[in-house]
Amino acid sequence: MTLEFYKYEGAGNDFVMIDNRKGTFSPEPERISRLCNRNFGIGADGLILLEDDTELDFSMRYFNADGNEGSMCGNGGRCIVWFAKNSGFQKSEFDFRAIDGLHRAEIISHNGSRGIIRLQMKNVSEVLLQGENLMIDTGSPHLLIPVESVDDIDVYGQGKKIRYSEAFREKGINVNFIKISGRSISLRTYERGVENETLACGTGAVASALAAMSLDVNLLSPLQIKAKGGILKVFARRESQGFSDIWLEGPATSVFKGEIGL
Repeated sequence: MTLEFYKYEGAGNDFVMIDNRKGTFSPEPERISRLCNRNFGIGADGLILLEDDTELDFSMRYFNADGNEGSMCGNGGRCIVWFAKNSGFQKSEFDFRAIDGLHRAEIISHNGSRGIIRLQMKNVSEVLLQGENLMIDTGSPHLLIPVESVDDIDVYGQGKKIRYSEAFREKGINVNFIKISGRSISLRTYERGVENETLACGTGAVASALAAMSLDVNLLSPLQIKAKGGILKVFARRESQGFSDIWLEGPATSVFKGEIGL
């Protein structure tokens, strides 16, 4: 069997994209992990299926590079919107279903293979303080660690140690190291499921913005998030408890199309 696939990236966070509206692709963990393998497969941080939905424009299913179905992926959410547009959806505003619920998205500009996408994220009702660190679930669970410089951090070593610590070993955690400079945040993330540092993390970008706004009550969005793979924007409205009207804005790029034998 030959599989037709597409490669997309959002701020360097890269994905294998498959149009599975006919249901012909079986998402077996071993198959997905091999497709995402950078030595023996296509190579990606994750794999995303575009599937039919009876009520909305489409459904998104996201799988981590380890082959297991993952939680919400913000960069992947933007990429699947751009993929849907390139797959024949004649519209610029979308409503779709992901594992954490319903999402809205807008294509606000495009140029060739690249689109700028605004993706609405789920509301966040709770920000937990753990000493000087914060824990926030933005569709995926995140630990936010403020540091003096993200450039000096061993993200893989320290991130892996925390992710596999007794507190997080069973369910995992995404570990984010953040440097807050007013409305600009530098971010580096160790992602569970990928089990390595990624060039960007969408839900981590949202979490880092909400962390900064939680630490400084006078800080207003939008906030600029500087990841290794590019720049993202986060918009959010502060509530008496938590945040609402949260949007993640950034690029989504079609890299190439290919075929691979299964």
